[in-house]
Amino acid sequence: MANSEQPQSVFQERLGFHEERRTFASESVATTGHRVGFWSRFLHHEWSSAALYLFLDVASWIAIYRIMGWFRHDAFYATPFQFFIINVIQLGVIVAALYFVGGYDRTVEKLTLGYAAEHLLAITAAAIVSAMLVYSAATFDQTMKPSRGVLLLSFTIFLPLSLAYRRWIRQYVVTSSAHRSFLVIGSGGAAVRFYQAYKKSSNSQHLEFVDVNEARVGQAIAGEGSPIVQGNLTARLNKLGDRYSGIILAEEASSLNTQLLERLVHAQFRETRVYTLESFYETHWRYLPLGIVDPFWPLQAGFQLARTSPYHYLKRVFDIVASATALVICSPLFILVPLLIWTEDGAPVLFSQERVGRDGKRFILLKFRTMRRHGDETHDDIYTRERDRRVTGVGRWLRKLRLDELPQLWNALKGDISLIGPRAEWSKCAERYEQTIPFYHFRHLVKPGITGWAQVNYPYGENDYDAVEKLKYDLYYIRHYSLKLDAMIVLKTLYTMLFGKGR
Repeated sequence: MANSEQPQSVFQERLGFHEERRTFASESVATTGHRVGFWSRFLHHEWSSAALYLFLDVASWIAIYRIMGWFRHDAFYATPFQFFIINVIQLGVIVAALYFVGGYDRTVEKLTLGYAAEHLLAITAAAIVSAMLVYSAATFDQTMKPSRGVLLLSFTIFLPLSLAYRRWIRQYVVTSSAHRSFLVIGSGGAAVRFYQAYKKSSNSQHLEFVDVNEARVGQAIAGEGSPIVQGNLTARLNKLGDRYSGIILAEEASSLNTQLLERLVHAQFRETRVYTLESFYETHWRYLPLGIVDPFWPLQAGFQLARTSPYHYLKRVFDIVASATALVICSPLFILVPLLIWTEDGAPVLFSQERVGRDGKRFILLKFRTMRRHGDETHDDIYTRERDRRVTGVGRWLRKLRLDELPQLWNALKGDISLIGPRAEWSKCAERYEQTIPFYHFRHLVKPGITGWAQVNYPYGENDYDAVEKLKYDLYYIRHYSLKLDAMIVLKTLYTMLFGKGR
């Protein structure tokens, strides 16, 4: 009501509208407020933004493709059924490509330049794949004549449009949820660590901590300036409404009484989502908090690695085909890069090192040498640091473009590593980490890879702290080992290579 009264008073004071116009203005504002309220309630649901993105993608693509055909006067389909089949193929590829980069994920930040680049790569890949599929289908039906011009123009227009409404919807979601908070139940060590991680994240919503233990009420969760722990949890759960975006359980379920657990279950299915710390970290930040990992962690339900999976064998076939193809395509680089290395710093042009693979198996990994011949490895400094003087001029560019890793294609073809997986760690580092970092050995449950989830989400590691942080992403990859995640890594790796984000 406050929103409708303020514009009305402005009209009265400045323009002197008559009573009839004041009534009309009030009704208009009330109608607008109702619409805003509807969209706010609609987008409050976790599935709503994904449904809206999908609807807009389908509607805009069909409209663009149809209009481009009319403008160019190309008979790119003979019957409405053929038009339907062509659009089904193209939309299927578009939706899959955008799904892989988080285009339908509510928690993915779509206002950043990084997402825009990934969106561009996804649509470009979709254009190439859909063209291959459509023209392959056309070879079996001579009446189908899909126009290359229509296809190219359609994707060219769809690319900025699909990014624009994603940015607009994301901005609206952020704005409409700014007044809501996350209700965090608990104030112990796990809650403190969560608060510290939350402060470093891009999340902007407020946190409201509440505890059933009255002794903790009134204390700051993590020192001066941090939120104050509050009480009266029951009253807050009874008035969830639009006040909270979600409930985060930062206490062991065993410490909560049965009545409270039943109330949380009711909230999860009827009102708002309830997260455990693990599910919040995985959903919003795409990594796994080490505090929840224990010796029995791999035995939890849902691990694809714990049973025979068709994707496990499909991935090995993909490694063989893709590695062999890449070796052929990149063969000119296997002449040019060694020549550049030799010209600047002489031989050898290859660097070999013992690495740790799946189940702790040792193997020799190959890379193009990027550091000077003397001092590549020292006992005291096992890390390559930013602006490291040991890195050559050519080596610095090879690292940025990830071209130094091309010889690893031979390791992937042999089966020492996969194209995608945790970084193959130097045996000297692995031995050190296994003694100092709890559960580090879980990384060896899968084959290491040339690129991986940690590599595309976290800067190059240059100390033990970075090793711990990257392990969080590696464990997430192990937990969510799937085709979708591997496809996301491929697109993020292309972004890294094209925009020189490597080190």
